[in-house]
Formats: sequence, structure tokens, C-alpha cells
Amino acid sequence: MMETKSIPVLDMTCAVCAGNVEKIVRGLPGVQEANVNLAANLLTVTFDPQQLSVEAMQQAVRHGGYDLVIEEEDPVAIQMQKEREAYLRMRNNTIGAWVVSVPLSVLSMMHLDVPYMNWLLMGLALAVMLCFGRAFYVNGWRHAVQGSANMDTLVALSTLISFLFSVFNTVCPDFWLERGLQPHVYYEASGMIISFVLLGKLLEARAKQSTSSAIRSLMNLQPKTAHQLKDGFEEDVPIAFLRVGDIVIVRPGEQIPVDGVVSEGFSSVDESMLTGESLPVEKPVGSRVLAGTINQTGSFQMEATNVGKATVLAQIVRRVQEAQGSKAPVQRIVDKVSAIFVPVVVGIALLTFVVWLVVGGTAMFSYALLSAVSVLVIACPCALGLATPTALMVGIGKGAEQHILIRDASALENLCHIDTIVFDKTGTLTEGKPKVLDTWWDKQIFDPSLLSILYAAEHRSEHPLASALTEYIEPMHPSAIQGGTFESITGRGIQFTFDDTTYWVGSRAFLDDFGAVLPDAARLALDKWESAGYSVVFFGRGAEVLVLFAISDRLKQTSTQAVAQLHEAGIEVHLLTGDAERPAKQIADEAGIRHWKAQTLPSDKEEYIVALQKAGRRVAMVGDGINDSPALARADVSIAMGRGTDVAMDVAMVTLITSDLLSIPEAIRLSRRTVRSIHQNLFWAFIYNVIGIPLAAGILYPVCEWLMNPMIASAAMAFSSVSVVTNSLRLKWSHA
Repeated sequence: MMETKSIPVLDMTCAVCAGNVEKIVRGLPGVQEANVNLAANLLTVTFDPQQLSVEAMQQAVRHGGYDLVIEEEDPVAIQMQKEREAYLRMRNNTIGAWVVSVPLSVLSMMHLDVPYMNWLLMGLALAVMLCFGRAFYVNGWRHAVQGSANMDTLVALSTLISFLFSVFNTVCPDFWLERGLQPHVYYEASGMIISFVLLGKLLEARAKQSTSSAIRSLMNLQPKTAHQLKDGFEEDVPIAFLRVGDIVIVRPGEQIPVDGVVSEGFSSVDESMLTGESLPVEKPVGSRVLAGTINQTGSFQMEATNVGKATVLAQIVRRVQEAQGSKAPVQRIVDKVSAIFVPVVVGIALLTFVVWLVVGGTAMFSYALLSAVSVLVIACPCALGLATPTALMVGIGKGAEQHILIRDASALENLCHIDTIVFDKTGTLTEGKPKVLDTWWDKQIFDPSLLSILYAAEHRSEHPLASALTEYIEPMHPSAIQGGTFESITGRGIQFTFDDTTYWVGSRAFLDDFGAVLPDAARLALDKWESAGYSVVFFGRGAEVLVLFAISDRLKQTSTQAVAQLHEAGIEVHLLTGDAERPAKQIADEAGIRHWKAQTLPSDKEEYIVALQKAGRRVAMVGDGINDSPALARADVSIAMGRGTDVAMDVAMVTLITSDLLSIPEAIRLSRRTVRSIHQNLFWAFIYNVIGIPLAAGILYPVCEWLMNPMIASAAMAFSSVSVVTNSLRLKWSHA
């Protein structure tokens, strides 16, 4: 039995690192698939736990120079803590590097003819390299020993070359003087390269923290402690200590710690953060309550039913993490480029050095060396590696904040290409709860006490419209009656005999069975309701018609607006329903849908989707994830309507936790914005390297004698990653 886990990864610095971790894990026995998201520092792995343990996976990754957080309780919190500690170390190293590098650079530019000045510069550069940039050399050496390379390799090579060349010129200046050349030193390049790279990584780390803000917001919904009632005493305990069956006290204004059932008391609960429904929900004894929602007015006791990773909130967090850790199809190209990026750059640097010497001879040695160093420094695999995952993290996280759960990156990418959406009717476009909208009563013969008989009969019925009648009658406080015989008649309704009198409730067919005749007033009401597409239920006694009920499943308030927005976006909307022609047409007309089909079975819906696809349409299906599952599975993108706790997260590519259909056009807009951001990021990441590397190599020197300083190259490299992450963060505030 294969198992999929999302495991936080530590100590990655660039896209090549992510590729290395993937390669290590994929090479382990029992691993089916492994993907690493650099932006989220997250490994998503599918493996056979019978062949491979998580501990063995961690050991293999550690041997490769990285680490996994495999603690079961709260690995994401542990990862965030370790990343926070790493951020603080990086901040201190960045400040220290700049404090030393600035005077190093100033002294180098002043060209002071002071004895031992070069030795002073050497000491300052060495301090920056060993005290503040030590991690670059440790990581670079570790990867070299294992036959791999990453961004640290480029930084280590470039700074060591500059430093060692300067040391040679400091110790043996006569070697160049005898050849008529000046023994220049470039200690400032070593120091400033490290300073700029550290600054860029620091800004990148801060920006990446913003991309994961959605996950942190979801995690913060769950409190850390709970008021547990045990042996009659109340005790505050960490929620990790709670078990199924424990009794918990929830006071007004507090967040509910775990999923459970109200066992004592009464309150109303704000569930908007999970379900999107703005109005508080009343919670009498026996009602289900969810972790992370907020208790409003009353205090109550609850029995825990789901704790830890089993709560609805934890499942949503896990789904968002897995989605953010998945890869879009376009990322495959980037992975291939990143895998060979560093060796290719080192090759280009060597070629640059050789070409300069061939063209200019030994007189150009300094230029050749500086150009090679600039090539090593300016090349940035990070910008490529971050282009896709940062945009996906922000896009999927923003969707979660708007109660849109996107299953994976492919779903998000495919959603923007949809040109046709097919809606199920009941529970999707409509409220899914039939209601009595109008009635006709024969006031001359109707006795209000007959409501008790109707109520008792409908309580025994399993017909979908029975609940609408009982809900309508209940506020009239019908009295309870005992006895009587009940009979369900297929295709007609029910008969109920009480005190030797026969009553019937159901379709118009009963009128002929009992010889009942509709009064003129009832006939007028019936014609009006049927033309409006309502279902009509008849209640009679023998040959007498007592009441007519007009019942309909009402359109959701946002359905018409959502359909209009989809039309504005150029998307064709279709309606499929198992209902009869007249109510189907009524709902379609009311919602503004021109294409509809009634009396469809689940197999018919699937065939309808296939026909659209054969016509060249890219189809999304929106349904409840159960009876629409064949059509959902067939569609290019499947969208399930969630209902708070009953979220069909395993059925569809996209799940709308809220019942608000306006989430659908918003999801499509979000998909388009995210994919546009990915394309922008990839364009600039590729263009940056395509333009930057030739400039660093000195391609403009023959034209205008301009040569890129390694310090400028390091600054450009440092800010390229920041620009990509910043562009992705624009999604957080974009509404276009």
C-alpha cells in the first residue's frame, strides 16, 4: 500500500539543492515519486512504508547534506522554528559581512600607497569569507565531494579565485612587475560578492515567508491549548494531549480546539473561516463543531471525535501543503535546465577565461580572470528554481484563504484553459433543499387539526419532498398523533388511514384514484405553479382536495451572478439535471443558462461531457462529488461543492468549501493570474541569465571597453531571485 507524505526539508539554498534531494529520495527502494518545492522547502514523496521508513529516508537525505523534519506532532511548526533560527543567523552574517566589506571596498578604491595595505585588505577579506561566508565553502566542498554542485559552488569558486589571485599578487608582486604588468588585487570582490549574495538571500528568505502566509494563517486557526474536563476537574492541556472521547469545555469567544460533538450546553459558532458562511450557526446538544471555528455566545461541553491530523482543519492544511508542494507541467523544463545549470556555467567561465587569454595574451590576464569570476557570480539557478513554485504557493494559498481548495498544480494550470463549464442543478446551482413556496387551502372544509395527520404521514415518508412539507408544517406546532396505517404507493405518494378515514398525499394521479375534483381556484393556482416549474403536492381526504403545496428547490442567491461572470469571461455554461423538462428550463432561464438538458442519469452526464470534449471544448464539471462522480472524473477539471464538514476533497481537482458559486469565476481568475505570473517569472529568469552571462563574459568590451565588475555581478545575481519572488507576491494583492 503506497503512502504519500509531505515532509519539510532543511538546508536547501537553491534549485539545484531541490534537485539533489529529489534525486536522493527517488533512488531509495520503495519510492514511487518524489517532488521538492524549493519555495515551500517541502518534499512530497509517495513510497511503500513496507520497504522504506521515514527514518531511513531522513538518513539518506542527511548523508547528502540536507535534513528532513520527520516529527509526527507538528513538523511544519518545527520547520518554521528552524527556518526562523536560520534566518536570524543569516541576518547576523549579512550585517557582519557588510560592516567589514564596506571599509574593505573603500580602502581598495582609495589606492592608498601605504605599507602593508594589501595585507590589511587580505585580512579583512579573509574575515568576511571565514566568519560570515563560511557556509558557502562548507556546502560547496560537501557537494564537490559527492560529485554535485549548486549555487554555493559558484559563490565559493568565484570568491576563492579572486582571493587566491590577490594573495599571489600580494606575496609575489615581482612575478607581474618583471613582465611589465601591475599586480592588482581584488580582495574587495571576494568580500562584496559574499555581502551581496547574503543580502539577496536574506531578502529572498523574507519574501518566501510571505508566500507561505496562507499556511501559517490556517495553522494559527487552531489554538494551542484546551480546557479538558477530567474526573470533574477542569485542566488546561496542550491539544496534542487530547484523545477521541475526551470532554472539552469551550467558553464564549474561544476557538474550538478539535472536532467534536456538543454534549452539554448551547451556543452559536462562527464557521466562516472554514465554510465561508457569514452567519453564525446554532449548536444545540448533538451538533458537530469543528476545530478552528469560534464560539460566539454560550459556553458548552463537547466530546472530541477527531483530534490531531484527523480534524477537518488539519486535513485542509495538509491538502494545501500537498498542492503547494506539487509541480506544474511547465516545471519539468526548468528542472532539466537546473540539473545542468552549474556545470554549464562553470564551463562558460572557463571558456571566457581561455578566450580572453587567446585574444589578448597575458596582458589581459586580469581581465580574463575578472570576467570568469563575473560569469560565475552573475549566473543564478535560484531565479529559475523559484519562478514556478513561488507563484504556485501564493496562488494556491490565496485560493485557500478564499475557501477554494486546489488539489495540485496541474489543476491550477488547467483551470485557466477551461472554455466550458457544466453545472449539476440540485445542491450546486440550487440550494439543494426543497421548500414550500406557496399553498392553496380549501378553507371551507379544511380543519387545522388535519395538519397533525399530514405531519405524521410525511414523517414516515422517504420522498425527497417530504422534508419540505414537515419543515413547513413544524412551526404551526402540530400535535402528536398515535396509530393509523401508512402505505407508500410508487409513482403516486402515500396513503394514511386514521380513525377509519383515508388521507392521501402525493401527485395528481391520486385525484383519479379517489375521484377527487379540483375547485376552480385550485386549478388556477396549479396552472400558475406548473408554468413556473414548481413541483405540486396534493393533500386530500377521500374525494376531497384539502391543500395544494407548491414546492421548489430555489436557486442560490449567487448563482445568476456567477453565471453572468462566467459568460463575461468567455466561458460557455451548461446545465445537466435529472429533473423533468419544465423545472429544468425554469432554473436554466432564471440562472441565465442557454444550454441545458433534463432527465439525465449519471451515465448521461458523462456522455454529455465526452461529447463536448470531442467537439474541442475544454470542460469543467461542477457537482456534489457523489452522484456526479462519473462526469467529474471525465471532465478536464472537476470542481466539487463542499458543505463545510462534508468536503469532497478526494473527489475533485478543486473543492469549494463554501456554497457560494462566485468562488468558481474567482477560481478561474486566480488560475489565470497565477499562470500569467509563472510565465512572467520564467521569462525574466531565463532572460536574466541569457543577457547577464554574456555581459559578464565581456561581450561589450570590444565595442565600448565596458567590463562588468564582479561586485555588480554579485548584486545583480542577488536581486534576481528577489525580483522573481516579489513578482509572485503580487498575486496576494491582485484582483484583476
